[in-house]
Amino acid sequence: MSMCSYPQARLKSQFQELIFGKICAIFLRMQKIHFIGIGGIGISNIAFIYLEKGCQVSGSDLKESEITKALQKKGAKIFIGHKAINLKKPDLVIYSEAIPANNPELQKAKKLSLECLSGSQAISRLSKGYFIIAVAGMHGKTTTASMIAQILIKAGFDPSFIIGKKDGWRCGKSKYLIIEADEYKDKFLNYYPDIAVITNIEAEHMDYFKNLENIKKSFCKFASQSKKVIKHKKHNLKLQIPGKHNLYNACLAFEAAKALKIKDSVIKKALFEYKGSWRRFEIKGRYNQAIIIDDYAHHPTEIQATLQAAREKYPKKQIIAVFQPHQYQRLNLLFNDFAKSFSQADQVIVTDVYSVAGRDSVRNGFKPFLTGWGPLQFLL
Repeated sequence: MSMCSYPQARLKSQFQELIFGKICAIFLRMQKIHFIGIGGIGISNIAFIYLEKGCQVSGSDLKESEITKALQKKGAKIFIGHKAINLKKPDLVIYSEAIPANNPELQKAKKLSLECLSGSQAISRLSKGYFIIAVAGMHGKTTTASMIAQILIKAGFDPSFIIGKKDGWRCGKSKYLIIEADEYKDKFLNYYPDIAVITNIEAEHMDYFKNLENIKKSFCKFASQSKKVIKHKKHNLKLQIPGKHNLYNACLAFEAAKALKIKDSVIKKALFEYKGSWRRFEIKGRYNQAIIIDDYAHHPTEIQATLQAAREKYPKKQIIAVFQPHQYQRLNLLFNDFAKSFSQADQVIVTDVYSVAGRDSVRNGFKPFLTGWGPLQFLL
C-alpha cells in the first residue's frame, strides 16, 4: 500500500466502524430487556446503561425506592412486586443474584425459554469489545474503581463504568470500561479483564467459600483470566479523604492508571480531587456539635479501617460507633474479630442484625453474647 492510499484506507475503516456502530445502536433500541430486582444497586446500574444505549427497559422490585423512581423518570417501565404478569415477552431477562429460583417472573421466563442472565453475566456480555479494567478484592473495590474512573475522566479517556454504588454508572464514548468485580459466588469469574486490580484477599463470604483456601483458588483463577494484574507500590500521594486504607487504594489506582500511560501529574491531581463515594465515610450532616458519618463497613477489617480514618480526621473528638451487623452467619463466623474491631471507638451501639434473605441459616444465640464483647462500652 502506498503512502497516498493509507489515509483513504484509514478513512474507509473509520466509515465502516461508524456504520457498524449505528447498526448496533439501532439493534439495541429494538431490544426489550426486563430486569428482576431492578431496584438493587448492581442491577439498577446495568439498567441505566441499557437505557442510555436506547434499549426498552422494564423491571420489577419488591418496593418503590429512589432508584426505581429515577429509572422510571429515565424511561423504564417499573412494576412493584414480582408477578408473572409483569413479563411481556422481552428479548432478554436480567436478574439479580439475590433473586430466588422460585421467583414467578424468573420461572415464567424459563418456561417461555427466554434468555436469562444474572447481573454478572449481563455485565460480561455488555463488556464485549471494551478494554476492561476490573477491580476485585474483599474490601475497597468501590473506592478503588471510583478512583480509577476519576483519573480516566480527568485524563480525557471518557470511560464507561459500572460500580457498586448509587449513580455508579457512566456510558462514555471510548473503549474503556471500569467494572467492580464481585467475588461472591465466583461472579467475577465471568470477566476476562485487560487490567485486573486485586485490593486484598481475606476470609469473607464464608457461607459460600467455606475456607480461605477456596478463596485463594478463586482469586488465582480470576488473575489467570486477566491480561495484566496490577501490583501495589507505595506513592507519595495527598488525598482529601482520610484513612490508611484509602491511601492504599489510591496507590493501586495510581498503578492502574500508569499502565495506561497516564502522566503522574494528572493522576496525582485527580486523586487529590477525589472526594469519596456513596456510603464510604460519607458525611451526612451535623447535629449540634456532632458530625454524622455513614459508612457501609460490615466486616471487622472494614470497621477497623473506618474508625482509624475517623480518629485520624477527628483526633480530639469522641467517636460513637453505631453498628448494624450485616448477616447472622458473618457475625457468627467472625464474632471474635468483630469484638476486637471497635478499639478506636469511645462508645459502641449495636442494633438488631440485618438478615440477608437466602444467606442466613443461623439466626439464634447472638443477643446473650453481645453484652460480653469485652472492655468497650456497649449500649444495647
